[in-house]
Amino acid sequence: MSQFDRKLRAILQKAGLIDEEVSAELVEQAKSDGKSLTELVIKGNIATESQLLSLISRSANIPPIDLERLRFNPEVVDSVPVDVANDYKIFPVDRIGNIITIAVANPFDVLKLDDIRIITGCELRPVLSTAEAIAKMIPVAYRSDEESVGDILDSFEDGDLELKGDVGDDDDGLDLSEISDEASPVVKMVNKIISDACASGVSDIHIEPYEKKVVVRYRRDGRLVEALTLPKRMQNNVTSRIKIMSKLDIAEKQKPQDGKFQIKIGNKAIDFRVSILPVVWGEKTVFRILDSSNLAVDIKSLGFEEKSMSDYTWAIERPYGMILVTGPTGSGKSTTLYSAVQHIAEPEINLVTVEDPVEYTLDGINQVPVNPKRGMTFSGALRSILRQDPDVVLLGEIRDAETLEIAVKAALTGHLVLSTLHTNDAASTITRMVDMGMDPFMVASSTILICAQRLARRLCTYCKQPAELSDEALKRAGFTEEDLTKREFELFKPVGCNRCTNGYKGRFALLETMQLTEGVKRMVVDSANIQDIKQLALDEGMLTLRRCGLLNFMRGITSLEEVERCTMAD
Repeated sequence: MSQFDRKLRAILQKAGLIDEEVSAELVEQAKSDGKSLTELVIKGNIATESQLLSLISRSANIPPIDLERLRFNPEVVDSVPVDVANDYKIFPVDRIGNIITIAVANPFDVLKLDDIRIITGCELRPVLSTAEAIAKMIPVAYRSDEESVGDILDSFEDGDLELKGDVGDDDDGLDLSEISDEASPVVKMVNKIISDACASGVSDIHIEPYEKKVVVRYRRDGRLVEALTLPKRMQNNVTSRIKIMSKLDIAEKQKPQDGKFQIKIGNKAIDFRVSILPVVWGEKTVFRILDSSNLAVDIKSLGFEEKSMSDYTWAIERPYGMILVTGPTGSGKSTTLYSAVQHIAEPEINLVTVEDPVEYTLDGINQVPVNPKRGMTFSGALRSILRQDPDVVLLGEIRDAETLEIAVKAALTGHLVLSTLHTNDAASTITRMVDMGMDPFMVASSTILICAQRLARRLCTYCKQPAELSDEALKRAGFTEEDLTKREFELFKPVGCNRCTNGYKGRFALLETMQLTEGVKRMVVDSANIQDIKQLALDEGMLTLRRCGLLNFMRGITSLEEVERCTMAD
């Protein structure tokens, strides 16, 4: 009898599921039938698979995993050779840096775990499964690309997916039936990639060519995760299919191209912005998914802190002035501005936007797309708009001094102007505007609110676990003495399960708002040090990005690691 069977026998007896006599009978039957004790226990209805995993999990003090629900990552699978997986009855589940999460059927075999640690050169984080589930998963994960693609296409029904508009008919010698016929494998594969991405709520799709394969990755909750691997032979046809959908030149392979298309899935139309870039092994394609249903209809659903929300709603309800939302690409600035537009839009208001490109079309709002090739720049469009009697102007981005100057003058002449800048925090935006050539007096006179925004990941509610951190660590992170004295919080950390990505599921916004009060304006006009301006804003009640993040950490919404990742210490 193996070490694991002895341990399992003791666990079952301790749980009262079998007695000594039944235990001996099972061991004998396992020997004579050549089956595992686990299999006999499940087939004999002594315990279900989930009950068995739960008992072993508690005994070994490691979490269980349902491999049938796992969406494996080919790169993670490749980190453990197939013969090692078969011989040791393990399956690689995830990898973060030098730590591999592996599913094991026998968590008590320390020597086996040491062998795997040496073979992979990585630290191990074991999770529990059954030998049967692991044996079933290995051939699925380690199969060839050709088998994988065939199974994907066989399982995909794209009857509800419809490309809006006609495909192009440019020809560079390709067999166009391969990339235009809805029944062809290439068309079905592209539809499958798009359909899965939309169903999963991802924001971007990356199709990346390498020397011997093509990797498809999705940006989910701000992080890229690998979705599937395609054989190299499909690369050119997949790219050409996407070019046809986007009405791009399929013969041009040496220059970047940008396009767009719309797909109807069920009753919902979804827009896609496409960028194609030549790289070493071909052309890389990135889709930005623009699903207007993701826009927050109610500004209060954005989830800002009460102080931040109060500042923001106060500002957008002013009759004139400039509101700036700053932050890196992908931090949710556009969603925040669109929500403001929807909040203040009324039939009595002339509301105009200038965007590059127009991401979401909004009813009742005049939206102007920027087109530099035809002379329609941000500054040129803004000049024309100001002759159209606007009440509110949304500028997609302030990119140069000319646009900034016009926006400031518009705010000073009775218009509400909303726009974005790329700066790290609210206070540094003032320095940025002055560096762009704007007089400090004009900055102080025109600007009513500056916001800085980030998107942080939410902890998965199914697997998050309490986190134990010392007071010193919390102080270094930004906790105040009052926070530590009251201790009115419960802290959590990410774990990871089959319902989430590395312990996180979904995102929420952090918003730092700095009102340009009379005191702040005087300091801006006097060209005061930016740190002194920020300190005054803090004294007046401003919540920094770090403080907003820590408040959500205290509520158990996110982790300290995530707060530190997306905010800077004050």
